[in-house]
Formats: sequence, structure tokens, C-alpha cells
Amino acid sequence: MKKLVFLIVLFTSLFFASCEKVVDVDLDTAPPKLVIEAAITWEKGTTGNEQTIKLTTTTGYFENKIPTVSGAIIYIENSKKEKFNFIEIKKTGQYSCINFTPVIDEQYTLTVISRGNRYIGTETLKSVAPITRIEQNNQGGFTGKDIEIKAFYTDPADADNFYLYKYLYSNKVKSTFYVDEDKFFNGNEFFSLSDDEDLIIGNEIEITHYGISKQYYNYMNILVSIAGSTVGGPFQSPPATVKGNMINVTNKENYPLGYFSLSETSTENYKIK
Repeated sequence: MKKLVFLIVLFTSLFFASCEKVVDVDLDTAPPKLVIEAAITWEKGTTGNEQTIKLTTTTGYFENKIPTVSGAIIYIENSKKEKFNFIEIKKTGQYSCINFTPVIDEQYTLTVISRGNRYIGTETLKSVAPITRIEQNNQGGFTGKDIEIKAFYTDPADADNFYLYKYLYSNKVKSTFYVDEDKFFNGNEFFSLSDDEDLIIGNEIEITHYGISKQYYNYMNILVSIAGSTVGGPFQSPPATVKGNMINVTNKENYPLGYFSLSETSTENYKIK
């Protein structure tokens, strides 16, 4: 019996030792694609004149550094052909504008010229209902023991509205995003809801509601379903090929990633009590 046990242990040890062999996996590397992070946000109560657009490219799966794109020409035009130029900040791939003029329901066109290609996208700036109050429930979740936070607002009744909710937690590295439409609560009070099961007293939350277009809602709905709600951000490179609203008019096959969005926002900070 002892000999049998010894042989079983020996066989098991040899089996797992053989599983420790390092296997090199060759991954196909596609040509880099331009990633356009162009989220124009107008926080309620501010002028909204300072805006930033970031250009990067996709890179290899095992690469730790995301390449930035310098030397591009970037500008936004409204329906009146007023032009807002974005100037690069010291070869960082970040382009800044200090005189942008946000107008609700105004249509804007973004143009990016980079490395011999011209990219164009059109979007409308959408309003958002302000956050009116925040409630804390200490008996939330499936177990009835989680801390749950609700941020309330009153949805306008005279239009179809679409929302993006962002929850930034002090106890998490990444933000949480999810989208909503007012199909079932049009004209009524409604809320966004936290999804962090690990909230404790003293944690801080930054809650932001974005007013978004229907097409951006559809884009984000797909993106969140692929990546889950906890993603790096809706304006960063997606984990799969999800086409945004920017078109390469020079070479349509070489389409960019990312999205051009314009949103009025409402932000509140809350500390767990």
C-alpha cells in the first residue's frame, strides 16, 4: 500500500513538472491603426472652452507602451463653419483647444489629418439632465449586505434621451461605465446605480452623467458588452474591432478606431457614510 501511494505521488510530481514547460506563442501582428480619442465634454456651469483630443496607434499585445501620434492637423467646425483648432502639446500626441464654443444640439465635424490620411466624423452635442440627489442604501446587492449608491435625475419628457454613466471609485484603478435610454422612464425621475460590491465607509465616488446621441449609445452598448462595464474608458482603443464614427476619406479600408463624441455632463462627488 505504501509503495502504491509513493508511485502515485511520484507520477503526479513528474506530470506537473512536465507542465511547466514555457511555450512561445506566435501572434499575428496587424498594421497599426490610428486611435482617435475625441470626447468633447461640457460640464454644467462651466464655459467648456478647453478641450483635448488624443491620438495614438494600436500596438502589439505584449507591448506595455502605447505609441502616440504627433504632427497631425486637427480642427472642429460647427454648422456655421466656425473653426476650432487643436494644437499639439510638445509632441505628446495630445492636442488642445482653448476657445471651443459648445452649443446644445449643434452639429460639429471633426477633421484629423495625419500621415497622408484625412479622417472626418460628425456628431451632435447632447444635453444631460442634472443630478439632483444621491441616496445610499446599506442593504443593497443580491445579498442585501452591500453598500449601494443611486444618483437621481429627472428625464426630460419632450425628447428621446440617451445616457452614459461613469463611476470612478477611490478603491479602484479603472472607472465603470454603462449606458441607458429613457424608453421606459421617459419624463420621470430615474437614477444611475453603483456596481462596486466592495464599497466601505470612507470610500469616495465621482459620478458623471453624459448626455449622448443614439449612435454613440449604440457604439458604447457594443463596447461595454465586449469588454464589460469596467473598461479603461469609452474614448480609448477598444479590446476588439469596433468601428466608431470617424471615416478615413483618403482610404476607407484603413479605418481608425475610437469615437468623436460631444456631451454635456453633470458630475457629483460622494463619500460613503
